This record gives sequence, C-alpha cells and structure tokens, in this order.
Amino acid sequence: MSEPRPSDRHDASDSDETFAEIVDEETQRDPDLAVIEAGSRTLRAASGPPQGDEVPARPTDPEVDRALRAVEQELAGRWGETKLEPSVARIAALMDTLGDPQRAYPSIHITGTNGKTSTARMIEGLLGAFELRTGRYTSPHVQSITERISLDGAPMDAERFVETYQDIKPYVEMVDAQQPYRLSFFEVLTGMAYAAFADAPVDVAVVEVGMGGSWDATNVIDSAVAVVTPISLDHTDRLGSTPGEIAVEKAGIIKQGATVILAQQPVDAAQVMLKKAVAADATVAREGMEFGVVSREIAVGGQLLTLRGLGGEYDNIFLPLYGAHQAHNAVVALCAVEAFFGIGAEQPGSLDADIVRKAFAAVISPGRLEVVRSSPTVVLDAAHNPAGALAAAEGISEAFSFSRLIGVVGASGDKDVRGLLEAFEPIFAEVVITQNSSGRAMDADELASIAVEVFGNERVQVEPRLDDALEAAITLAEEEDEYAGAGVLVTGSVITVGEARLLLGRR
Repeated sequence: MSEPRPSDRHDASDSDETFAEIVDEETQRDPDLAVIEAGSRTLRAASGPPQGDEVPARPTDPEVDRALRAVEQELAGRWGETKLEPSVARIAALMDTLGDPQRAYPSIHITGTNGKTSTARMIEGLLGAFELRTGRYTSPHVQSITERISLDGAPMDAERFVETYQDIKPYVEMVDAQQPYRLSFFEVLTGMAYAAFADAPVDVAVVEVGMGGSWDATNVIDSAVAVVTPISLDHTDRLGSTPGEIAVEKAGIIKQGATVILAQQPVDAAQVMLKKAVAADATVAREGMEFGVVSREIAVGGQLLTLRGLGGEYDNIFLPLYGAHQAHNAVVALCAVEAFFGIGAEQPGSLDADIVRKAFAAVISPGRLEVVRSSPTVVLDAAHNPAGALAAAEGISEAFSFSRLIGVVGASGDKDVRGLLEAFEPIFAEVVITQNSSGRAMDADELASIAVEVFGNERVQVEPRLDDALEAAITLAEEEDEYAGAGVLVTGSVITVGEARLLLGRR
C-alpha cells in the first residue's frame, strides 16, 4: 500500500480518541460488541481506503527474501494443485485444530470456470469502498505467491506471509501426522488465508475456489452469498465432460439458505445450479433475468457501463478493463455485494451509485488483457482454455485496432490446447510457440505440431525459451513499416503471462 499523505496520518492519541468516541456512541448496545465494533472502525480509519494492488515483486530485504523462499520451497514439497483427492477431511481437521478461524467472519464464495479472479477483485473493491475490511483469497498467482492472500485490497506483505505460515506450521504438522496423506500445497495456503483473515480481523472474506466446489479446500466456509461465474469445459478429467457434469461439483458451494448469484450459463449447467438451490432453500438471482448488463460502450482505457442490479440501475460506470466478459463479471460482482448487504431481499433500495462508480473505476486485474508495453503494444492475457481464449480474442479485437497481431502462446499439457489455438486462429497473423518454466508446461515442439495443424506451417514459429519468443514476436510486429499498428498478445497460461510480465519489466 502507498504511504498515506501527511493529512491522512493518525498518531496514537488521535486513534485513542477516535476509539473512545466510538465506544461512547455504541455503549447503548452490548458493551463487548461496542468495543469490537470500535476496534474495527478505528482500524479502517487508520488504514485509509483500500488501495489498488499491483503484482508484488520479490522482497528487497535479503533476509525476508530468504525466509519467503524457504516457505515457498516447503510448500512446493507438498502435493501440487493438480494432484487432488476429493475430500475436505484434511482441511476440516486443520480448521478444527486452529479453532475454526473461517467462522470468524462472513464470506462470499466464488466458483465457475472463467472470470473468478477478476470478479473477486471487483467484489473486494466494492466492499472496500463501503468501508469494510476485506480479505481476498484467489489462485493461481501471476508472479508472487503472496498475491493469493490479500488484506484491505493489497497482497499480504512477505514478512506477514512468512509469519502466518510459521504460526500455523505446528498445527499443519499435527494434522499431517493424523491423516493418510499430508495436507496439500493448496490446503495449507487455504489454512493460512483463513487464519490471516481472522487475525486481521476482516469484516468479510472474498474466497475463490481452487477447483470445483464440493470438495475444494475452500469449501469449509459457510457463505451466505455464493457466486457462480460462467461454467465451461476445463479440468474435464476431474470435474466432468459436460458443463452440466462440471456444475454438479461447483454447486457444492451453495449452502442452506444462501443467495446464489448466477452468471449466464449453458442450459445444462443452469439446471443443475437451480436444482441445487431449491434443495438448499437458496434464493437465486440470474443474469439476464433478475440482473444484467443494460449497455456498454468502448471508452479510452476500458468501457462505460450501465448495469441493472438487484436494487435498480447504475449508470455511467467506468470499468478500466477490456472485453464484454469483464462487463458481465462486473454486474455479477455488483449483485454479489448487493446480496451481501441484503438489497433485493431484506431491504429495498440500492447501493450508493457514486461509491459504486468510484470502486469500479479503481479496479485492476493483472494479466487480463493487460497492456504492459507500447511501440509495439504488448498485451498479456491468462486465457488457458477455449472459453477464456474466445473471450480474450473478442475483447482484444473490440478494444484495439491492430493492423496485425502476433501471438505468443505457452500452454499447460493438461489443457485443451487445440481448442485454445483454434479460438485465437482468426485474430493471429502469426504465432510464436513457446513454453514456460512450469513442470506442467507442454513441450514447445509438441505444442507447435498442433499449432501447425491449426495455423499452417508458414504462420508458426517455435522459440522454446520465453525470452526468445517475446523478442521474436516483437521483432515480427516491428519488421515492416506497413505493420506500424501491429501488436503482440502473450497468452496460454497464467504462468506464461506471469513470467512474461517479469521479462517485460513489470514488477
């Protein structure tokens, strides 16, 4: 977070006076609750409004960096995020050992296939604008593992991340000793997030599932608001081969009596979600029925929206993100926050439109049609499945007027890479095939053989090293005067995008 301006600073005496005044105001209620509320409000006043977060760089302090690397190494020695056992027994045991920190605050739980992280960021921004302390847990990270756990709109700093890990490590080891399998990488991170949110303390947690829903490690929370972003085919070996089958797992986040914010879905996925909602006596708000995008116009640096929420219309909303899919993410996020505040159910009216506008105008989503360089323009997008690639292709075609677009693609071997490449084929003049440093990365030559079938041999270049691929693509974009309006899109994987971001000098 940036340093506060001198006029924003609060010294100890100011904080003490503010705390006392709030307690005096609140003592007509329960005295203990008054102190808790005063503490929360004083912390919010001291911290100032939520700040937009960039992707954090490595710690500059060598000792902190060494400590963070040690934690990263220990976590990497556990089951990775792609090796899963469909059970919440281990994470439930950890939560029980920690005293169930996930029950210390209300939460909004997000599942779906695409758009989860962007939607989570928008929800977080809206809640923060209404002066609530937020915790956000998302995955995967773009560059730094600390991105996954955010407090008050900013990634947890490296020192606090290490401290949180060290705090829960003895309990993790206790659970490891009691279970047939050790806690996974993702389960330990989930435990860290829930513990950090309770320790902060936050007023509300915004939690994105890792995969699926029912047996995802995050699903030990009992959220009053469940958000389902668009469901499409991904992780088909684990979740199912149709949107309807995948929806069965994702519907597991819908809890008894919850409110479900349902983005536009394939028919079979929507049917599954509605059936689950009925069984759980949940209230459902559907995009295209109870809420939706009324209008959108391309604007410099993003788009101008009119959104219909649960409490009415909100106009003149500037969203500094590209693509129709982000407009749909925005209205889903808006309705999730309305539902959290009870608008549309317990109470009439709408949110303060000026606060909503201010919150959306400050939204960032690194690696999602993000411009990181000009002359030529280089755009990053973390699309890693066909549906995400189609959305990215439509978004970049709408927002940019490239005379020629060069693709840089590095994908994971467990994805539908043919479908991804086919989605980009109409907009890429040429494609440079590469691979990232992950063990899950598809070999560049193997990916290139598929790319040749999709694009033809003359449109495909292979550069196994990502730095060489970026240089080749930029050279292609610059090589002829007639292509002065050429651009580069780096895509295929969150890891590819994160590594490209570092290589291109973004910190």
